[in-house]
Amino acid sequence: MDNIDVLKELFQVVKDRKENPMEGSYTHYLFEKGLDKILKKVGEESTEVIIAAKNSDKEELVNEICDLTYHVLVLMAEQGIELEIVRNELEKRREKIGNKKQERREVENL
Repeated sequence: MDNIDVLKELFQVVKDRKENPMEGSYTHYLFEKGLDKILKKVGEESTEVIIAAKNSDKEELVNEICDLTYHVLVLMAEQGIELEIVRNELEKRREKIGNKKQERREVENL
């Protein structure tokens, strides 16, 4: 199983918890509390990723990246953004890699 499959499966679980609330589920709790709580958690986890990276603690960094990823998936489900939409946008951006640098060089040479 590759990384994309894991993300797809996790996202399916998150969406299922939104559509079929399960009492006692942390994911259900987040959806029940609403957007402000979800955004607060995304912000907290983002900060924890930064701190773990600054402390050069790779194990903690991996854990915090996983927490942030999960909370971003919850945010996506709350906002109705499918994983496929994000994947498509990343594909478009990958095609543009290097284009800005080339454009900047052309402008500088004018």
